[in-house]
Amino acid sequence: MHIRLIAVGGRQPSWVDDAFKIYSERFPRQWKFRCDRIATARRSKNSPPSNAVQAEGEQILAKIDALEWAVLLDEKGRQLTSQELAMSLSDWQADGCDLCFIIGGPDGVSAACGERADFVWSLSKLTLPHGMVRVLFAEQLFRAWSLLAGHPYHRD
Repeated sequence: MHIRLIAVGGRQPSWVDDAFKIYSERFPRQWKFRCDRIATARRSKNSPPSNAVQAEGEQILAKIDALEWAVLLDEKGRQLTSQELAMSLSDWQADGCDLCFIIGGPDGVSAACGERADFVWSLSKLTLPHGMVRVLFAEQLFRAWSLLAGHPYHRD
């Protein structure tokens, strides 16, 4: 199983890059994890945000392989406990799926991206900055792997 993240957004503060790197470097090598970044589409006063969302959505969809299991991170998705995420990861791994996680732009994702998603995951009902989402995503993915591997990263 290979795992990657498609994230809309440009440069992040150094603390985001540092924290994301700390967790992603701990992922197992067999995941061949990578992060594909998509530049945030230009927004202007004369153009509705939906134009930018559509442009970002087209770029996201172009990067998703037909056989990948797509997991969209969205505040309207299903919230999971760390144990539930670990079990989902285990199920996806048992199915032999390559995973593609998606973090949309500042105005969300296009309807087509939402329809392509096989699962919609909410980290929180709170609105979170994109950099924070990247870090929380990496930490929770590492925690899920740790639980599955039997490491004492999580305390019950």
